[in-house]
Amino acid sequence: MKIIKGKWRLALYGLSGFGVNLLNLMMGSYLCSALLIGGFNAAHIPFQTFAQKDLVIAGAWAVFVMVAKIIDGIVDIPMASFTDKLKSRWGRRRPTILIGLAGLIVSYLLFILVIPENGATVGNTIFYGVVLCLFYTAYTLTMVTYYATFTEAVDGIGDRNFVSNVKSVFDIVYFIVGYVLVAMLLKGINIKWVALMVLPLVLTMLIPLFMLKEESTKGKKLDGETVNLFKSIAYTFRNRDFMLWMVVYAFMTFGLQLFLGGINEYFSYTGMSMMLVMATAFVPVPFTLILYNRIIRKWGFGFAFKYTLIVYAAGMLEMFGASFLVDGTAKAVFGVISGLICSFAIGSFFAVGYSIPAQLALEDERRTGIKHSAMYFAVQGLFSGVATGLATGVVLTALKETGGAMIYMSLICGAASLAAFALTWILPKSLNTLGKVEERPLKAPATAEDAADGTGGPD
Repeated sequence: MKIIKGKWRLALYGLSGFGVNLLNLMMGSYLCSALLIGGFNAAHIPFQTFAQKDLVIAGAWAVFVMVAKIIDGIVDIPMASFTDKLKSRWGRRRPTILIGLAGLIVSYLLFILVIPENGATVGNTIFYGVVLCLFYTAYTLTMVTYYATFTEAVDGIGDRNFVSNVKSVFDIVYFIVGYVLVAMLLKGINIKWVALMVLPLVLTMLIPLFMLKEESTKGKKLDGETVNLFKSIAYTFRNRDFMLWMVVYAFMTFGLQLFLGGINEYFSYTGMSMMLVMATAFVPVPFTLILYNRIIRKWGFGFAFKYTLIVYAAGMLEMFGASFLVDGTAKAVFGVISGLICSFAIGSFFAVGYSIPAQLALEDERRTGIKHSAMYFAVQGLFSGVATGLATGVVLTALKETGGAMIYMSLICGAASLAAFALTWILPKSLNTLGKVEERPLKAPATAEDAADGTGGPD
């Protein structure tokens, strides 16, 4: 695959996932919530639910959401193997991106356009559950293929970090669109129509179809050694550094996805302004990422990641305290402060999901000669899917259905981040020092000739 060069081209490539991830946000934070009226105050129900009544059975739906997220994680593995080994006249990556994108759009439209009128039934619950599983399967195929190209089409740790950071900045942009702009529209427009309005943005994923330059793999031996599905899984799970990273990543993901998945209900219940808090949490992220990367260069990834986990936990716990305030002005002020604190962590949470698997996959390829970078993102997706399923399926539904429990959501998110922080001490030294720039002292010239031409002695 031809390497993508130039900062502007790399930045454009980092933009590609914007629309697909926005649709994923809409599904996880708005559309699934629109099936149940629990957790919303009366003023928000006409706009934030499809039919102003329950359309699914709450207990069964909680199980379906969890199963869908676990399937999202499990299906990553065969999808990764499929795209890693695909042989076609158009290469490996572009066809799988296109197939996934088509499935994503169809399942998204089914979810928002087929709205039953008969209320909460087993049939409706099964229908939405199946469509949700199809959506996550298509999302997985699209994104795991795209992420795999971070190893193949981007050369060097510097460019790879640059693309990951650009991707994180655009992640923040879609969060601002999703949690600020969409929230504004939902004050007077039903979620069904708002979901349709953002759908065209998914076409940003067409960018890789034009930027990736792949030769035909039909009837050819793929560049580098490939292995079958089971061997690919085995190689990935035997990578100790990667599995230790997965343990930490799962706890981090639980704390982040619980907050993002329940954000609608949480702010509706507590009375804090979602638009203000989310704006202060997301708008500064491009600048807080600069600080995060400077910390990496100075002290390494391990120190920088610990810093972001502590900061996120502090923001969540401060938000938990602010939710108990009675005075509206004080609640707004402390809510904004909590959002600002979280802004120093959120961007890095997204960046690590791209840069760390890509780096570990590259190191594994150099050791073994086996090219299966998509599998690393697939296994990460499995761990992420289980963590997200527990967070948004089991825990969030339980909070919604238990009177007054939504207020404790931010406390649980903070506790999960602290658990991830405690577990960072198991990470290997290679990850802790990743990205650290060592200062090398100037060498004294060994000879007069070396001094004359400005070089030092032999290494």
